[in-house]
Amino acid sequence: MEGRRGVIAMLNLLVGVAMGLNLLALGCSRLPSLIRTVATQGMVLGLMPLLLEIHRLDWRITLVAVATVAGKGLVIPGLLRRAMRAANIEREVQPFIGLMPSVLLGAGGTILAVALAGALPLLPEHAELLLVPGALASVLTGFILLIGRSKAISQVCGYLVLENGIYLFGLLLIKATPLLVEAGVLLDLTVGIFVLGIIIDRIQRAFDSLDTRKLTSLHE
Repeated sequence: MEGRRGVIAMLNLLVGVAMGLNLLALGCSRLPSLIRTVATQGMVLGLMPLLLEIHRLDWRITLVAVATVAGKGLVIPGLLRRAMRAANIEREVQPFIGLMPSVLLGAGGTILAVALAGALPLLPEHAELLLVPGALASVLTGFILLIGRSKAISQVCGYLVLENGIYLFGLLLIKATPLLVEAGVLLDLTVGIFVLGIIIDRIQRAFDSLDTRKLTSLHE
């Protein structure tokens, strides 16, 4: 019993860190800081499957954890830094939604997510975890970054945070389908990043900028 309580406390601590990183991402104007924040969140979430199944760990769960940490924490952030250097941009200058309003929206959404999760009919083993409020808060944060930022790289980071929220939801099913659920999420993430990478490249080639507002100047 004490061991289970310790695991739950550690899991909730990691989810709390991830929720704090959501707010930090919303307050970042410098792209290197935003990329580091998203990468740190990915690595934090990558450790969670190991804790969820610490008493009966198998190779599939270990594979999911390693793939998540490597993909979200190292490979994808490295590609984003490379794109940032190629475009020679360092800062989000004129976001659609200001940094402070974004943080306030994220904080309000986090409080709402915690309240909503408390009202949901969750299983007893899930009710004492913060997976659901963490997932809802991350999805909301991802949407705010997607619609509130003008630079394509910032929007990719928003997509990553949104996917982290979906990943947290997937952890609720890790006992039933440990490899299928997470492998599907990682596949969707990989495809999405490739598509967004192509879009970033085309925007850079056409406008010599990664400001997505310039897309409004396109005509048939």
